[in-house]
Amino acid sequence: MRNLLVFGALAAVAAPAAFAQEASSVTITSNVALVSDYQWRSVTQSDKDWTIQGGFDLTASNGFYAGVWGSGVDFDDEPEDTNLEIDLYGGYRFEAGGLGFDLGLVSYAYPDAGTADLNFYEVYGKVSKSLEGGLSLGGSLNWDPDNQTTYIDGTAGLALNDALSLSGGYGAYLEGYGEYSGWNLGGTYTVSGVALGLRYYDNDTEGDNSNLVFSIGRTM
Repeated sequence: MRNLLVFGALAAVAAPAAFAQEASSVTITSNVALVSDYQWRSVTQSDKDWTIQGGFDLTASNGFYAGVWGSGVDFDDEPEDTNLEIDLYGGYRFEAGGLGFDLGLVSYAYPDAGTADLNFYEVYGKVSKSLEGGLSLGGSLNWDPDNQTTYIDGTAGLALNDALSLSGGYGAYLEGYGEYSGWNLGGTYTVSGVALGLRYYDNDTEGDNSNLVFSIGRTM
C-alpha cells in the first residue's frame, strides 16, 4: 500500500453569504473510510490498491452546502507519481414537485501531480425521488467545460431495513474519455455507526476492469 498523507482538518471552505446567514442552522459532519480500491465512474483510481478517504461537509438549513474530500490515488504516472486527490465542492439542494434537486460545482485537484495538468472542474445537476418500501431513484449530469466531457448516470437503491441497503448504478460518457459506460452493484450494512460495504464494478473498455471492492467507513 502506497504511503498516503491525508489532510487532518478543513482549513477553510468558501461559501456564499446566504450559506452562513445563521450559524445555528449550519451542520458540520465528517467522514472517513478505508477502501480496497478507489473507483470513480467504474474506473480504478488507485490501481486496485487499498487507500484511505475522508472529508468534511457543511450543510445549511436553507439548502446551501459546501465540503472538501480527499483520497489516495495511483495513476502509475511516473515521474510525477501522483498520490493525492482533493475535491472542493458546493451547491444548493431543494425540493419541487415531489423531487429532490441538487445543483453544484466540484473541483478535482491533484496537488502532487508536478508538471502534469490533471486538475479540472465540473458543473453538475442531480435529481432524486424517494418511493414507498424504501426504494429510491436518482440521476445526474456532470459537465466538464475544459475537457468538453458530459457524463450521465442513473441509480436505484433499496433500504431493506435500518441497517442493510442495496443499490446499483449505470453511467456513461456522452462525449469525451472514449465515450465508455460502466456499472456497479452492491450493498452496505451499518452496525454501531460503522458502514461495511461490498460493491462490484465493471465497464465496457478493453482489458480486465472489473473489481469487487470492500469498504469500511464512518460518518460523524
